[in-house]
Amino acid sequence: MPDKHLFEYAVIRVVPRVEREEFLNVGVILYCPAQGFLQTVYRLNQERLDAFSPEINLTELHTRLDSFTKICAGRAAGGPIGQLAMAARFRWLTATRSTVVQTSAVHPGLCTDASETLARLFGELVE
Repeated sequence: MPDKHLFEYAVIRVVPRVEREEFLNVGVILYCPAQGFLQTVYRLNQERLDAFSPEINLTELHTRLDSFTKICAGRAAGGPIGQLAMAARFRWLTATRSTVVQTSAVHPGLCTDASETLARLFGELVE
């Protein structure tokens, strides 16, 4: 039987009008220290976003979400936060914010393959 490893994940949400507290799930970020894994996947659905806020700036939204990918990769492209240890990058990305891009609470689980788990969670929670 394959070993199970502890992982943590959060759902990435777009909150077009923060004061209304309405959101659309657009991605997932997953961290599994035993597998040295920190990745995010997201997809913006234009039609669903327009239903929330037709005036939302998609270029800016893509830039913000791309920063999640860069920070997860842990390279210079991720800026100062991208240079932190993997656990610190995950905690920074999942910290509570009152902005257009937010994350859910962090949830734990067990997995054998973090990449497969990320794909499954994305399918269940976003698509």
